[in-house]
Amino acid sequence: MTDIKNTADKSAQPEINYLRLFERFALILVWLLLIAGFSIVMPDSFFSWGNFSIMFASYAPAVLLALAIIVPLTAGDYDLAVGATLTMSSCLIGVLNVWYGVPIVLCIAIALGTGVVIGLFHSLFIIYFRIPSLVVTLGTTSLMTGIVQWITNSSTIGGIDNALIMAVVGGRFLGVPYAFYYALAAVVVMWYVFDFTALGRRLLFVGRGREVARLNGIAVDRMRMGALITSAVLASMAGVIYAGVLGSADPYSGLNFLLPAFAAAFLGSTTILPGRFNPLGAIVAVYFLATGIAGLTMLGIPLWVTNVFNGGALILAVTISQLTRGRETSDIG
Repeated sequence: MTDIKNTADKSAQPEINYLRLFERFALILVWLLLIAGFSIVMPDSFFSWGNFSIMFASYAPAVLLALAIIVPLTAGDYDLAVGATLTMSSCLIGVLNVWYGVPIVLCIAIALGTGVVIGLFHSLFIIYFRIPSLVVTLGTTSLMTGIVQWITNSSTIGGIDNALIMAVVGGRFLGVPYAFYYALAAVVVMWYVFDFTALGRRLLFVGRGREVARLNGIAVDRMRMGALITSAVLASMAGVIYAGVLGSADPYSGLNFLLPAFAAAFLGSTTILPGRFNPLGAIVAVYFLATGIAGLTMLGIPLWVTNVFNGGALILAVTISQLTRGRETSDIG
């Protein structure tokens, strides 16, 4: 009788799926192996806290951009304009603060407010005029690029208020500039919203089937609008951080972040919570890519290799993401 009871208890316990467990943390493992490899090859230059602290701070805007991308992606929309929004935000700060003497706090508020306007603009055409999000955000990318070149005279603007620089990279905690912790705080907040609130569940529901979500009483259009506005505001925040990291405004800066951020968004959906765009996976993916780029740069690899690395990572990430998401969907169904 005891044997039967023990057998029943064992059968009732859930089996550990080691393959799924490995899949959840495979990217972290590969990241650690990448760090180990570069550290062995370049023990003095690569494996130093100074190198990692610089990398953590300089890629903080990319983390915020990756978050800006995954919010509308979760709702089923693309935002290709996040890079241009970053550039618009940082250049507004440069123009207003350096050329017109506007206080830096007001400049930041204007930059974030511009993000809200951009999100509303996207929502108008995507949701109410039903134009595909790819078309709208690609168009606004070109539109904002032209506006930025106009207001900056296509020139880099230096001399941004030192208060912003000190708030972003001047102060440090555990040797790492504050820029990283701003990005980390955004990741934690979004992780909580996605995983522990009804809002996050509704957003995921909308992305998996708008008509079904609408029939279940979810305000689909409002959810999509909120996602698009959040995306633009996060991209504007990335621009503020980037202006603080550089201490200047570069009218061509957004292009450098767009591809890595998209690659990180899709690559992040293959780890931690495979099959879902998730903020924890996104930050891991950003710094995985950053480690690869930093290591290759220190090895003296030509600049074009960085573009090949980012492009290849994006294609591979999207492929793996699609396979994983397809499998997750079939598991649910």
